[in-house]
Amino acid sequence: MLESKFKIVFLFVVLACAALPIAGIMKGTTLTPFEKPSGESTNVVEREPDNATHEEPVPEDMVTIPAGSFVRGTESGGFDEQPPRTIYLDSFSIDRHEVTNHYYQQFVAATGHRKPGLPARYVKSIGRMKGTNQPIVYVSWDDATEYCRWKGKRLPTESEWEKAMRGSDGRLWPWGNKERANGANWARVDDGYEVSASVGSFHTDQSPYGVLDGAGNVLEWVADWYQEVYYKESPEKNPPGPEHGTYRVLRGGSFTTTGADIRITSRSKMMPDFRDETIGFRCAASKNSEEERQKKPSGATENQNSRELKTRPR
Repeated sequence: MLESKFKIVFLFVVLACAALPIAGIMKGTTLTPFEKPSGESTNVVEREPDNATHEEPVPEDMVTIPAGSFVRGTESGGFDEQPPRTIYLDSFSIDRHEVTNHYYQQFVAATGHRKPGLPARYVKSIGRMKGTNQPIVYVSWDDATEYCRWKGKRLPTESEWEKAMRGSDGRLWPWGNKERANGANWARVDDGYEVSASVGSFHTDQSPYGVLDGAGNVLEWVADWYQEVYYKESPEKNPPGPEHGTYRVLRGGSFTTTGADIRITSRSKMMPDFRDETIGFRCAASKNSEEERQKKPSGATENQNSRELKTRPR
């Protein structure tokens, strides 16, 4: 009798141990530094945000950044932000806002491009991130590149992004050199936003040129491959970025950012096919291409690029 009871207890122990790896897989694992650990279940019904159907889209707008020099990098940051150097850039334009859900959905509808990816572990958050004017997220570097191409634009280079957000005077934040805990949509204070905010919600997060949300809201893909020592080795005029690499560069902070990574000079890296709730982008254009884009009839660029994308092998 005792032996039978022992066998039953032993069987339950074996089954419990065997179930642990399966439970771990079902729950999901933390794969990136952007994810917050949570013991809660992710099996939550998705809900539409209140502003999904009632908010007017923020108008598309680009800011012209004049030709000239600026200070790139800082001694106050990490090794990959050094040394600070004076870099010259030709004139270019950059989106005032991060690309929003509204405009990215137009791209998907016109071209048949894949929708933003959604890992199952994020189903709890996505319902709060689909607002008309919230930045698009869950897009890879290639997704961002295709969108910008469809718009007749491109991703900004890393140096262009830094100048657009920092200005020419070497400041460490868009508003100046004095840190503000609530200066942008970060995770440092209770600012009323658990996830991304509608673009332009933080008026302090505005560069000297009027470009918005560079310090917070979502991280942004830029064109460059990541190289730790590139700031030391790059040319001083119109640096194009490394020719190859493993990771692509992400710039800026996000609604999960804390600690020392809030400087506008901070550099991040990620595999180009990675998609996350904290990663979005904005587009840029060289002076000549921006002038050509503005000369085309409304919708011409989008329609032409739609045909190109639909006929391109995938």
